[in-house]
Amino acid sequence: MAVIGFIGLGNMGGPMAANLVKAGHSVCGFDPVPAAIDAARAAGVVIGASPSDVAREAEIVVTMLPSGKHVLGVYDGPEGIVAAVKPGTLLIDSSTIDVDSARKAHALAAARGAASVDAPVSGGVGGAAAGTLTFMVGGEAEAFERARPVLEAMGKKIVLCGAAGAGQAAKICNNMILGISMIGVCEAFVLAEKLGLSHQSLYDVASTASGQCWSLTSYCPVPGPVPTSPANRDYQPGFAAALMLKDLKLAQEASQSAGAPTPLGAAATQLYAMMAAAGDGGVDFSGIIHMLRGDTA
Repeated sequence: MAVIGFIGLGNMGGPMAANLVKAGHSVCGFDPVPAAIDAARAAGVVIGASPSDVAREAEIVVTMLPSGKHVLGVYDGPEGIVAAVKPGTLLIDSSTIDVDSARKAHALAAARGAASVDAPVSGGVGGAAAGTLTFMVGGEAEAFERARPVLEAMGKKIVLCGAAGAGQAAKICNNMILGISMIGVCEAFVLAEKLGLSHQSLYDVASTASGQCWSLTSYCPVPGPVPTSPANRDYQPGFAAALMLKDLKLAQEASQSAGAPTPLGAAATQLYAMMAAAGDGGVDFSGIIHMLRGDTA
């Protein structure tokens, strides 16, 4: 079992760190939010005084942070982990960030003699708690093999996508598909309502026909057909619309940088921006059906 540092113990990071403890690892964590610290401590995580304190004796350091600037700040800031870790330490960043920042983080680790992978996740808070996340990994094959046992304690599918930054590239492409498909499913249900078709009837047809997709069969945006979807919990996230907007913006930045046309991705970004501007950024992203109907979540 490994000595693991874990920085970022929020809605995703907290359950992920708890699963590492359950797997028998020794986990020392840090988060600036007292409630996150309390929950992690209750799950068996030892709490460090700072990121550098957490990293100093760790064999592996996992970060789960909001954005690229936060990751680079934790890597290279005044209490940065890169200066604190021993050469040979493995750094795993599971944040969802822009590809350029991910590659900068890899470069910072390499300059210290540390191995690194970018390993963003899919599966949401439920997957983090259940240990069923999908990890999309970028980095060298040797670093990936070192990371695999740790990632397997937190997820059920681990995919090496390519070199540094490839995990982030896969994540933002996947979530662009998700954002676009959810809007399409929501539009179909709104149209069905106007045409007098019941939610269950549309679901029963589309879920077994050519309209089948994850946004419909696992995350149906109306109450009833899929009992575990956020629609049955008054659209409590799940995956908040503000986070979907963040990922769609990352995809748009990447598309502009790469010169790849993404007109549906651009439209989805605009619609989720409207949802967030209306004050519904904290609502599950499937709650965009309310905006498409013309009412509020």
